Amino acid sequence: MSSTPRPTRKGAAARGRNRLRARRWAGWLFALPALAFYGVFNFYPVLLSIQYSFYDWDGIGASTWVGLKNYTAVFTDSEQFSSLLHAFYLILFFTVLPVTLALITASVLRRIEGRFTGALARTLLFLPQIIPGAAAGVAWTWMYSDNGVVNQTLRAIGLGGLARAWLADFHWALTAVGFIGTWLSTGLCTMLLLAGIGKIDNSLYEAARIDGAGPIRQFRAVTLPGLRNEIGVCVTITIIAALASFDVVYLATQGGPGTQTMVPGVAVYNLAFSDSRLGAASALAVVLALIVIAVVAPLQRLFREK
Repeated sequence: MSSTPRPTRKGAAARGRNRLRARRWAGWLFALPALAFYGVFNFYPVLLSIQYSFYDWDGIGASTWVGLKNYTAVFTDSEQFSSLLHAFYLILFFTVLPVTLALITASVLRRIEGRFTGALARTLLFLPQIIPGAAAGVAWTWMYSDNGVVNQTLRAIGLGGLARAWLADFHWALTAVGFIGTWLSTGLCTMLLLAGIGKIDNSLYEAARIDGAGPIRQFRAVTLPGLRNEIGVCVTITIIAALASFDVVYLATQGGPGTQTMVPGVAVYNLAFSDSRLGAASALAVVLALIVIAVVAPLQRLFREK
């Protein structure tokens, strides 16, 4: 009487590898439609932009090879180069201020969690996120006008000497636009940090209190280390928003007065659609993309949890 041969260990391992390989291919097949969509509508236009950046082309007629001339112009043309400097200046308002305010606000809201005031505060803070940036730009244009809410408030509290047409002021226009970014970014950062605080073990705060740590010490020793990843996400999102800002600036000032609020996004739009210089616009867009990668990639490494 013959017995059925028992499967060898090598055969079982081979079948396991085959199943794993089949599972992997199945995953790629599910992702294929999304990858195809991304390739056609995202990756291919990027490659075209890189190609156009080496030509002088108006988008209609014949193009002329100019090599690196368009890239040189990004750093030698005062308007294009100043737009890059303005974008870095906006990081202060889109990233530094919102993340700092969000850390403080999230720490305060953690102490009043579950109360009606806490829920109301979270709702009001998140409200700007449901407003499109273009609508925010238009609304703040009215608020910054000579008779807008900002100047009326200053006059009401006796600071009428500070009132001005903020978005038409050569010295204050870029800062005024920056505060719009602060208003838009603070709520999102607060919600992300609140979610991060929720995963921090309460026993850590209890241990800190037993050791005599006050609110500030608890914030430094428990909250900040526990929010390392969430802070990294906030910083990454807001820096990209600052460097690639377009809608708020375009609707509020269109880069004016003069070029005081010109940012790369608006400069690319003007070069491509107003000046019909698609090659120059593509070169500036490529430089901007490289700058975003160069800034964000080290930050990802910095905030990666050890």
